[in-house]
Amino acid sequence: MLSDEAAQILKAEWEGICALAEARKLKDWLDDPKLIKAVSLSVNSSVKTYRYVLPTQIVSKLADSSLDSHCLQASRGGRGAFDARTIAHHVIVPFDQDNESVLGGSQEPYVNNPLRVPEVSFDYRDAQRDRPGWDRLCAVLDAVEKKANVGFTRRVFKQVLTEVYKRMSTVRVVYPAPRRVSLSKTMEVIQKFLSQHSGGDRLLALSSALFTVIGTHFGLYAEVKRGKITAADQPSGMLADLECITKDGHIAFAIEVKDRQITISQLRAKLRTIREKQVSEIFFVATQGTVPSERDDVESLIQHEFASGHNIYVTDLERLSRTALALIGEHGRRDFLTETSAQLEKYRSDIMHRRTWASILAKL
Repeated sequence: MLSDEAAQILKAEWEGICALAEARKLKDWLDDPKLIKAVSLSVNSSVKTYRYVLPTQIVSKLADSSLDSHCLQASRGGRGAFDARTIAHHVIVPFDQDNESVLGGSQEPYVNNPLRVPEVSFDYRDAQRDRPGWDRLCAVLDAVEKKANVGFTRRVFKQVLTEVYKRMSTVRVVYPAPRRVSLSKTMEVIQKFLSQHSGGDRLLALSSALFTVIGTHFGLYAEVKRGKITAADQPSGMLADLECITKDGHIAFAIEVKDRQITISQLRAKLRTIREKQVSEIFFVATQGTVPSERDDVESLIQHEFASGHNIYVTDLERLSRTALALIGEHGRRDFLTETSAQLEKYRSDIMHRRTWASILAKL
């Protein structure tokens, strides 16, 4: 059945695109810059209906190469005629729903006015309000039919899915919030989320959320300032990755977040800035602790700085979280999960990280 074959192709190709994105190896699949631009603008069209056209028409062509990818209605007749609406509503709409409504969340895109024509071709340009957008759709489908090559059609489809994945960075993810959560389950959530490498993004979001709820529940400071994961501390004007600010504007705690081992040189470099700002409390939150061969030197440095009025704490997020989340109780733990969701959205973490967090919460 055409719908089943199209769904299988879509599933396999989308998993491949997501795997490449996770490995930071996402790329363009076409050599023609104009065609790439036409695909991108079509997937991101201001006309919601147009966003569904290329995924629907091209996956249909891949499922059955004898089909005419221009065709919208079987009643058009002629070579390769088929009912594209069936593929759109049975294959692409569910895909859209499973992926944060990235194409727009339309339930029946192929019954809307722009597609109430027999085919996507220049003959029906005058029936469109967005004629340049229609021209772009025609150009892509013209290229597919002119080449009449399965390999080329597949590359076009990969380009379409690549643009869909890129578009996902602009959508807002819905995060299910549990009504209650135990300490052990919260720790399990943290461990699962940190189990995949993220260049520090996930660790920073969790750390920022944790110190935010600590400040709220214990009244230790008024706000937590956070830098972006890609920004260096000094250009951003911040002392560390996180700054806990009191009501009178002083830094109560500076928190440096590392998803790797901390070295003695990193500690020394950060301490120079701390002395200038006269901050006495700093946390180094790391996933892997200190470099084993430097542990004695790190401990010696911590003791020396204590005598000079600086308190340095080297810990990992799990250890810190277990104690803090036990103290703030059930409502605090729920606030922590909700605040992590807010951090991921506010700082536009990669869609992969945001969706993973939503998926983990959904299983609680």
